[in-house]
Amino acid sequence: MTEPTPILFDRRLLAARLARARALGPAPFLLDRITEEMAERLHAVLRDFNAIADIWTPGDALPAERFPNVRHVDIDPSGDEALNLAPGSLDLAVSALGLQFANDLPGVLAQIRRALKPDGLLLAALTGGDTLTELRQAFAAAEAEIEGGVSPHVAPTADLRDLGALLQRAGFALPVTDVDRVVVRYDHAFALMQDLRRMGAGNVLIERRRTPLRRATLARMANIYAERFADPDGRIRATFEIIWLSGWSPHDSQQQPLKPGSAKASLAEAVKRLGTK
Repeated sequence: MTEPTPILFDRRLLAARLARARALGPAPFLLDRITEEMAERLHAVLRDFNAIADIWTPGDALPAERFPNVRHVDIDPSGDEALNLAPGSLDLAVSALGLQFANDLPGVLAQIRRALKPDGLLLAALTGGDTLTELRQAFAAAEAEIEGGVSPHVAPTADLRDLGALLQRAGFALPVTDVDRVVVRYDHAFALMQDLRRMGAGNVLIERRRTPLRRATLARMANIYAERFADPDGRIRATFEIIWLSGWSPHDSQQQPLKPGSAKASLAEAVKRLGTK
């Protein structure tokens, strides 16, 4: 009997936070960077993509002038993660800053894999484990000092190696993962937190703290942040780690891995030849 998937994220609250971000005037610098990079990566793929789905991106993952016919799959506030994509219907699936909110990421990746035609492509970007590490550490230290305990403020994120394994588990061929680290500087921690609100990136964990933070805790957090993570000019650093995922729906035309024992030259022989040069 399989264990039920743990519910980590309050999807209704996430939808409300994204709506508030749009009302406040969004801070799209991170999404803009990702969408620009995504268009460049797709430009390097020498093929046309006609049937495209954009999955859970809080905006547009692809420029409309280059990709005019994109189906948008929005996050369901009820928490239902069924993507409702017909099997074998897509040439390309993309997602920018959306998959990190999946409660069942293996299940979502498997759905995408089934929706791709043979030799169809998934290209996605999501936040990785070092995202907002400075804010996480500053909050933990402040709460431990002022309140005698620590509550989660930043959502858990997947590890690069784990994501590569998940792509393989979902049935993708030629899986690739890589990391882009973006460091943004702010005058103080509260300016960072305001940007996070305008990105819709507030705390949406089910196990989040439900009572307001004490003013003393917030003030101490800002002080610790400045003490530990400020540059010589006094401005603080905030790290955003972006993990890129790509994988193909299997097809006979793709390069196949060698069978064990089929290599024509051994590693030992190669090393021996290098040693004689």
